[in-house]
Amino acid sequence: LFDVKYSSPIGHVSSIELALDARKGGCDERVQKRTYRGASSRLACSTVVSELCAWENIYMIEAVRSCPEMCRFCLASYGSLPFRAADAHNELIPAIERGLKVTSRIGILGASVTQHPQWDAVVDELMNPKYDGMRLSLSSVRANTMTEKLARLLVTRDSKSVTIAVESGSQRLRDIVNKKLDDAEIIAAVENACRGGLSAMKLYGMTGIPGEKSEDLECTLRMFDELRKAVKRTQNGSFKLTFGCSTFVPKAHTPFQWFGVRPDAQKNLKVLEKRMKKIGVEFRPESYKSSLIQALLSRGDRRTRLVIELANEWGNTLGAFRRALKELRGQVPSMDHYVFDDWPLDTVLPWSHLETAISPSTILAHQGIAANQFPTDETVP
Repeated sequence: LFDVKYSSPIGHVSSIELALDARKGGCDERVQKRTYRGASSRLACSTVVSELCAWENIYMIEAVRSCPEMCRFCLASYGSLPFRAADAHNELIPAIERGLKVTSRIGILGASVTQHPQWDAVVDELMNPKYDGMRLSLSSVRANTMTEKLARLLVTRDSKSVTIAVESGSQRLRDIVNKKLDDAEIIAAVENACRGGLSAMKLYGMTGIPGEKSEDLECTLRMFDELRKAVKRTQNGSFKLTFGCSTFVPKAHTPFQWFGVRPDAQKNLKVLEKRMKKIGVEFRPESYKSSLIQALLSRGDRRTRLVIELANEWGNTLGAFRRALKELRGQVPSMDHYVFDDWPLDTVLPWSHLETAISPSTILAHQGIAANQFPTDETVP
């Protein structure tokens, strides 16, 4: 449908225009995201429950779609807004009851499950003794919705742990990414999980966030030290804290799409791993090499197809992708171009002909708000 031109074989996209036949056929100049606005019962549920599935014998129910928080790195929010929720009494609870006919394991999914507008009613319903024997799992819990009541429900329903996303222990970085949390709310979430009887909490974060400095790593370490102290105050001595940390990867249609991966992230992961152990927090880093592959695919254009085909023949490792790029040198852009380079704000992006519910001007405005909080020595596109 579209003709794509490049400034050079190894340069940026220079234009994306509707192909002549598509234009004659009356196709739109831009592909706009369509959102189903009918009955929310179309939110997804499992159709197959099996011990052979990736999540064994779990009936999964999508309680919400998208996320209203608009963290500036997050495609799950920017790419899928508006936020939608299944009605608790007419859809979500009946779906749980259907699932219990085939399995005792129920998984409630969504990017921000506990921000369901009727979540308190869901918790109250699932405390009913008729759900005794059910094993309940939640995909993720927003920190400021982690109550003792929710923890008690999860324990009653055979869950031992819960997951929250904090991104960083640095308030400055949380402000940059628009993560509307403070340390007090994160500490309260841990205390509530402990007092409610849970055994563990996994906190997700990332390093290599645009604007990050070494001082921000120190903030993260101090926050986890405070979390350990909070656990001790609750006298839940066996409670386990885990920090799962990934490397920032730019995503299309987000305010951070112009930023490349920060090479310092690899070193930061090693620093965090060494020092988290001293605090008594289990550290689970996501592979830095895997993140580089993700970034190549995330910011790739049509030419990336050639790279993927060769890398697939050679094993799909980072080495395979580097080998493919070397083999295609002069025909496609470099690894630096796709993965590490910051792109100018006036770049014609490979996805410029696609539009989500968030306008390009709003995305650009959020980029500016974030960039205005960067250190003075940070390079900004």
